[in-house]
Amino acid sequence: MSAPLLKICGLRSPSQAAAVAQLGVDALGVIAVPGSPRYLAAAERPALFAAMRAAAPDCQGVLVVADPGDDQLAALDPGLGHQLIQLHGSETPERCAFLRQRLGCGVWKAVRLRQPSDLLGLAAYGGAVDALLLDAWVPNQLGGTGHAIPLDWLADWSPPLPWWLAGGITAERAPAVLRRLHPTGLDASSGVEQAPGDKDLERVRALVAAVQSAPAAAGED
Repeated sequence: MSAPLLKICGLRSPSQAAAVAQLGVDALGVIAVPGSPRYLAAAERPALFAAMRAAAPDCQGVLVVADPGDDQLAALDPGLGHQLIQLHGSETPERCAFLRQRLGCGVWKAVRLRQPSDLLGLAAYGGAVDALLLDAWVPNQLGGTGHAIPLDWLADWSPPLPWWLAGGITAERAPAVLRRLHPTGLDASSGVEQAPGDKDLERVRALVAAVQSAPAAAGED
């Protein structure tokens, strides 16, 4: 069993993006949702993605948005440096499919779970997106909260798509998560930060090591 992929989300600085990418992560996320403490203005995003790509050509740039209107599509063009769009709002499968076709890049749909039954409708996204990202529901916050989904909710879930797990992902918690679940990838933000948008490279390095050792840990049970 190969180790899951790892995404670090909420980068704001080109130099820090380059440093994090060089640690061996698979994807970096940039927040394009106004009001988020990790928000990065559109004019600043190309430089960050360029720095990431120069440091680690295989690292994928992910632009995180919520309910983008048709008037915002120009800012979502993958020609600006990202390879993937992560939709973190209330986008329907139909809207996701439209954006995927219109933008011509990979699309992930983030879903914030309030209860286990929220998993039941996710099969509807099967032909509309490339992956799902599961996060905990917190009132008035779209992500980066550090709140974790109870692992029992996911124990018997049959994912209809590749999927990523977010919420409370740290080097300390990752081994226990990966002994019970087998996500395509893990998504970390607040768990590897000194402050919102300011990543702690030692915490990222420790998380990379914990994730890379996951197959051995999973085989112990």
